[in-house]
Amino acid sequence: MEENVTKAQQLQEKLVLFAASTIKCVSTASIPRSMIDQATRSVASVGANYCKAINASSKLDFRNKIYIAKKETAETKYWFQLIEQLQPGTIGLQLKEECQSIPMILQKTVNKLNDKR
Repeated sequence: MEENVTKAQQLQEKLVLFAASTIKCVSTASIPRSMIDQATRSVASVGANYCKAINASSKLDFRNKIYIAKKETAETKYWFQLIEQLQPGTIGLQLKEECQSIPMILQKTVNKLNDKR
């Protein structure tokens, strides 16, 4: 169980760093304020929903929160693409890679839960 807690804490920290890096990146960009707000909301929601999943009341609730976090990551990716169209070079490679890897990590978490059934 200790290993799972450690992995959960590591992922939570990764999501916090991802959100903080994204917010810093977009807040200095020369893009419409509404896009900054949307990107900020979606990236912050990834970690917030993961925190909700960790404290879920059931396995079903956990799975649902993980899926919401995955959807928010997809929305963040959309905002990254739109920002890049308007101001190329704004979103760094590291943020793009993180945005690609996070849904895979979240899906692995759900897959492990499904395998335990």
